[in-house]
Amino acid sequence: MKIGSREFDTENKTYIMGILNVTPDSFSDGGKFNSIDNALKHAENMIKDGADIIDVGGESTRPGYTLIPDDEEIKRVVPVIEALVKEFDVPVSIDTYKSAVAKAAVEAGSTLVNDIWGFKYDTKIADVVANTGVACCLMHNRDLEKNPYDNYLADVLSDLQESVNIAHRAGVADDRIILDPGVGFGKDLNMNLQITNNLELLSILGYPVLLGTSRKSMIGLTLDVPVGERMEGTVATSVIGVIKGCSFVRVHDVKENKRAVQMTEAILNSSGVL
Repeated sequence: MKIGSREFDTENKTYIMGILNVTPDSFSDGGKFNSIDNALKHAENMIKDGADIIDVGGESTRPGYTLIPDDEEIKRVVPVIEALVKEFDVPVSIDTYKSAVAKAAVEAGSTLVNDIWGFKYDTKIADVVANTGVACCLMHNRDLEKNPYDNYLADVLSDLQESVNIAHRAGVADDRIILDPGVGFGKDLNMNLQITNNLELLSILGYPVLLGTSRKSMIGLTLDVPVGERMEGTVATSVIGVIKGCSFVRVHDVKENKRAVQMTEAILNSSGVL
């Protein structure tokens, strides 16, 4: 698939999406990169370490996060996106579920819209993607208080298909769509582990898959470690992602995950017979 001016071989490779949070309150790195100079330096380091896409987020989506107004989110992300597009030849993604923010970000140069609600929070965001021709990542999410699971894995696939249907109704082309199983969103620990262990099921839907587990609670709870000690756990999930056929992994620690992906791909692509 094509994101911006770059072609991605999503059938044969796993690419690295580097996380750039320009928020004061992200669960992992809040406040570190919410100035343009710091954001650009961090993006530069991630690109040197092997990031293929930079994903810019202006609102924390950690558990219990505070919703911010559209104009505040736009004010945070647009100057950073403009600077990234000017300085680096790498696709820039906008991590938002709001149509107004997505529109402003695309106008600033973003070529991928990464929506944690899979076009279900604000369906107008599908129109932004369709009208501009950018790519999108539709993540699985669910409000469990209003809508508990009946058959968990089947429900995840059904929910993602609903997101794809919203995209289709707006006119988004199939080659513009990526799916994300939504680890850490609308799921308990066992559900997060289960969907990670069954990532190949998402291939049934026929779209490239992005896995985003970086430093999340699944790793913290499993290993009993704080946010700052979850790199090894993240790397393990990236390896699983490659083995299960994911086209993208979204991570904070680019160098370590890039090397793990490259090593895993080399093993999987080796040949030999007895």
